[in-house]
Amino acid sequence: MKAKEKERTGTIRMLLAAIQTAETEGTKHEVDDNEIQKIIAREIKKRRESADIYSTNGRDELAASELAEAEILEAYQPKQLTDEELGTLIDAIIADLGVTSMQQMGPVMKEATARAEGRADGKRISEAVRARLS
Repeated sequence: MKAKEKERTGTIRMLLAAIQTAETEGTKHEVDDNEIQKIIAREIKKRRESADIYSTNGRDELAASELAEAEILEAYQPKQLTDEELGTLIDAIIADLGVTSMQQMGPVMKEATARAEGRADGKRISEAVRARLS
């Protein structure tokens, strides 16, 4: 706030509001670090989806704003897996489970999501699993 970074300040305030909402949903409880990481991931996903919608409707300035907010939020996430690291992880899971066809994608997705621990988006994991199994 002292640096007068309005975009960063607004994004962090939005994140704090999302965390407070999560704390008061259902039973009041204090959110732990895992839940905060999930909230951050959800907010990043919202920003990216909004940016896609704005881009398809010719509102590039709004899309750029949404992407900038997503980039600010990414600084508060664990380091994301590269495509190579994700591919290696999925190959290891496929070998461990002995999966041979797309019909067995569910167990691979479940295990990959658990092992990635928030370091890869579900969409990226799904695309990588599909590429490996097809």
